[in-house]
Amino acid sequence: MSAQSRTTIWRTALVLGLALFASYAYFYQAGGWNQNGRFALVRAILDDGTLRIDKYADCTGDRSLWEGHYYCDKAPGASFLALGPVELARRLAKTYGIEPDSQWGVAIGSYVAGLATSGLFTVAAALGIFWLTISWGASRPAAIFAASAYGLATPAWSYATVFVGHAVTSGCLIIAFAAAVALPEQPRRQALLAWIVGLFCGLAVVTEFPAAPAVVIIVLFTLAHVHASNRSSTWRVGLHVVAAGALMAVVLLAYHKAAFGSPFQLGYGNEDNSEGAAMQKGLFGIAGPSWHVLYEVLLGSYRGLLPLAPLIAVAPLGLIGLSRARGLWRPMLAAAAIAGYYLFLNVSYTYWEGGWFVGPRHLVPGLAFAALGLALLWDWPHRFWRGLLIAGWLWGVALNLIVVSTNPQPPSNIMKPVSELMWPAFVDGDLSLNPQSFTDYAADPDRMRNNPTGHASWNLGERAGLRGLVSLLPLAAIWCLAALLLL
Repeated sequence: MSAQSRTTIWRTALVLGLALFASYAYFYQAGGWNQNGRFALVRAILDDGTLRIDKYADCTGDRSLWEGHYYCDKAPGASFLALGPVELARRLAKTYGIEPDSQWGVAIGSYVAGLATSGLFTVAAALGIFWLTISWGASRPAAIFAASAYGLATPAWSYATVFVGHAVTSGCLIIAFAAAVALPEQPRRQALLAWIVGLFCGLAVVTEFPAAPAVVIIVLFTLAHVHASNRSSTWRVGLHVVAAGALMAVVLLAYHKAAFGSPFQLGYGNEDNSEGAAMQKGLFGIAGPSWHVLYEVLLGSYRGLLPLAPLIAVAPLGLIGLSRARGLWRPMLAAAAIAGYYLFLNVSYTYWEGGWFVGPRHLVPGLAFAALGLALLWDWPHRFWRGLLIAGWLWGVALNLIVVSTNPQPPSNIMKPVSELMWPAFVDGDLSLNPQSFTDYAADPDRMRNNPTGHASWNLGERAGLRGLVSLLPLAAIWCLAALLLL
């Protein structure tokens, strides 16, 4: 690749990354049980230097009760990553007279927490798709298509705007996978790349425990990939990966020891809500797959993936094509295995519907690996086929824009959240529907539409004084500028 081509690729990645980051930063989705529990841990550490969330336990039902004290029941990775950015945001806010515990102070802190974790790591996942597909020979437009399809035309966009662990896990797994792919081609940087594989695999598990099987797949792929090109370096690379992963394991075990008295005691083992009994079924709620759940996860109007992201339906064709056409069977097999694992996880989980979230949230980290196949499909020389891909991209972007503009956390009793809640609200210009802040225990579904007292969520256009659909015009302007620079 020439120096000019490399410069073009880097500029494209920069513009694409900034456009995606702006799309995520534009929306603040406010509170919910999952994110309130994670942010409660952030507040407890920064305010009191403790892992106990007793002061904030009334803000969430996702909590553990251990020896008379409340703790966040989630893996701590996202909360730990947010500590530095939130502390910086707090100090800046104080210079303007905004106290961290005030309503606006909590909103600023939680907004920064989500942006610095979910937002940044979703950008990282999209850019990982861009880089990987370029390195495999895809054209620049094809790589842009695949990365933007993942970042805007799937539910990944929604999860990039909410302070939960799925987006962070997605970014960690793609970064580790990309480093593993690059290992044989970078012999002078093998140690560094191996450490990246280990660190981000470890961080994925520290953020979401169900990432462990995906991590095993990436580690096995790393060793096989290196072994195929240079057998003598396999052990050395493996030791670096294990050493880096062990550092992350120490962090997680130390957290469990400090919180629950044992390195191997998980917060999910002490659930303090009505879901605790169901979490004991199988392995922490993973009881086995169901054909009915498979249909609902893929096609159902309640939590179906493909109605929100139709391009994912054809992405496996691209993975198959890449493995056959360009001799990439090892990375494609690994990518397909990770995507397949997350689908299996979601259809096997007792709470497969994911509570108050849009789409099948438990398979979100697998979307990035499925999207890798979209680049090859774009490069197929058939105008009709490319027209279908563009239509699928437009459908996905439009529908997911409706979701993030209204509420990606619809009440679980709404069986058709898009047609019953999001689309009617969007048409009416009734946006940012979530009434639950990070200091509220629950959201009142009756206060979502036409709430005269206002909502806890907002977009940046609304903060600037714009109302209704007009509040989305600044985002449209950002997209137009990015499109001009990219195309």
